Amino acid sequence: MPVARLSRASNPRSTRRGTEARFTEAEVWAGLGEGWQHLHGSFLEQGYSLEWHDFTTQGEFDWSSSFHPGGLEICLNLAGEGRVAVSGRGLEFAPLTAGFYFQESPGLSGQRVGGQRHQFITVELSLDFLRQNLSATESDLHEALRRVLEGKGGAFVSEPIRLTGDHQLLIGSLRRPPVHAGAQRLWYRAKALEVASALFYQRPSGEGLFCQRQKQLNQDRVQKVVAVLREDLAETPTLEEIGRRVGCSHFHLSRLFSQETGQSIFQHLRQLRMDRAAELLREGRMNVTQVSLEVGYASPSHFSMAFHETYGCCPGLYPLATPTQRAGPTR
Repeated sequence: MPVARLSRASNPRSTRRGTEARFTEAEVWAGLGEGWQHLHGSFLEQGYSLEWHDFTTQGEFDWSSSFHPGGLEICLNLAGEGRVAVSGRGLEFAPLTAGFYFQESPGLSGQRVGGQRHQFITVELSLDFLRQNLSATESDLHEALRRVLEGKGGAFVSEPIRLTGDHQLLIGSLRRPPVHAGAQRLWYRAKALEVASALFYQRPSGEGLFCQRQKQLNQDRVQKVVAVLREDLAETPTLEEIGRRVGCSHFHLSRLFSQETGQSIFQHLRQLRMDRAAELLREGRMNVTQVSLEVGYASPSHFSMAFHETYGCCPGLYPLATPTQRAGPTR
């Protein structure tokens, strides 16, 4: 697992304050190695950029050094805890939450908690990109964002938003786009707008209390299933045992899980196994057969087939540059 060993002194703001066009966050993440991956886009050239983060910190990590001046950043937080704040108002990130924040010039503070594994995607949008695609007169647009578009607002942080099953499916597709490399620029731009549309608008308030509680219960059950699966990827319990531990019949749980995530429990288990396998292969301490057994595949050939379907290359060649891992333009 990559471990962050970054010094607070390596803060690009100290030399780039007020020079947005020269700002780059690449050196902020340089100490993470494979723990930071640029997925697509260019904040300066295209107005948007998407990045994947997967790292463990030994101590508290100053995250704010990576925030672009004149930019709004969306964080889709899968694991690890963090905080972004301005003027006493804070946005707390817990596992499976999302939120967004904006600054015209350096002013936001941000920390990731030490001793935890952090996994999240950021979608960074320039002010010009926002104004090209959003209007301050749109109904239900987040009020603080509306003021920014009108030129009346400064730095702000949103409220935390719980990631739904649909959001998690979207995150999975961002890491492994289902299109040819030549189509990825168009695809990722559309996905950046899709993420924005999911988070920037106020939620309807017409739902009854019972419906809200039922939806929350369903999401909690899904997260319990995921937690059970993560406990031991090589020896996962039966559906009946998972249902018993979650507190409902496995028939109902299977239907509920599919409705909330768009995946069966088995499909999600395979995704978790492939994510863990890729992590182990990057670490380089195990060969392919050992990794196969570690994630629950008794047959290396079946493991290789599943891995190739997920990452587009056989595990023996991973990690090599694939269409989704190629370096993007200067950010």
